Amino acid sequence: MPVLTFVEISGGKIKKASVEAAYYGSKTAEALGTESLAVVLGEASGDELATLGQVGIKKVLHAADARLNNFDSGVYTKVVAAAAEATQADVVALSFNHNGKLLAPRLSVRLKAGYVPGAVELPQFNGSTMTVRKNVFSGKATAIYQVTTPRKIVSVNPNSLSPVRGSGSATVEAFTPAISDADFRVTVKGVDKVVGEIPLTEAEIVISGGRGLKGPENWYLITDLAKEMGAATACSRAVADVDWRPHHEHVGQTGLTIRPNLYVAVGISGAIQHLAGVNGSKVIVVINTDPEAPFFKAADYGIVGDAFEVMPKLLEEYRKFKAAH
Repeated sequence: MPVLTFVEISGGKIKKASVEAAYYGSKTAEALGTESLAVVLGEASGDELATLGQVGIKKVLHAADARLNNFDSGVYTKVVAAAAEATQADVVALSFNHNGKLLAPRLSVRLKAGYVPGAVELPQFNGSTMTVRKNVFSGKATAIYQVTTPRKIVSVNPNSLSPVRGSGSATVEAFTPAISDADFRVTVKGVDKVVGEIPLTEAEIVISGGRGLKGPENWYLITDLAKEMGAATACSRAVADVDWRPHHEHVGQTGLTIRPNLYVAVGISGAIQHLAGVNGSKVIVVINTDPEAPFFKAADYGIVGDAFEVMPKLLEEYRKFKAAH
């Protein structure tokens, strides 16, 4: 039976996290010796959807109903479950992002499927048993889950995999689920989107600042380096709470959880609540004047120094490196 991946569209483009989930789904299908499929909800171009073939998806079921352009966990559950039933998919993959966290548990109940959230590696199979590895205790440990139900659902931690793209092209097939206006219980009055910025949850490099920057007028130290490196910007809760930065940039236990390839923390002490949101980063660099700051214990690289002296030098050196390469 095939592996089905739920793929999200934003602004007519496939979300980066969904590309990773699609790659996860296709590699899972490869391990099972079966076909990899995807389901997409809402309006999108066939050419864009066909690019999923580059990460191994063979066919895309496209529910192009305009009513599905805005996420509604109840309706999306019904449609994705219908796609799983129609294709007789044994495994459903999706991203462990905001929408995935809402959708997957509902799917698990509807499909009577075992569910593992936040996988960090490709699954292993022993007969009908699927073994999945995930992080637990805010990334301090790893747990191994075994799923024995006939149907299985797994969500993939963003930035856990690096999709290898090929030259394939997926076929796109219209999918018309049985939904009515009565199914839509959420009315979207408007959508405010952050434009001109790299989404934090999709960023591979994040430059983050804390109270050590002393005020919002000094945030150029963060944004200048971020712009040069093509990075997203973030902040600690303390910074967001005093309105130095918008709350959508707050990372930590009570904010966003991110897993970039590189996380640079400037003037952030590294309280456990902040670490819980960033310790999945592949490389952590800490810049702080306090050599006893807790963040240094979690850092791969640390600089004990004043951000007002270190950051301009770091920016200068990166520009030299960039010019030489």
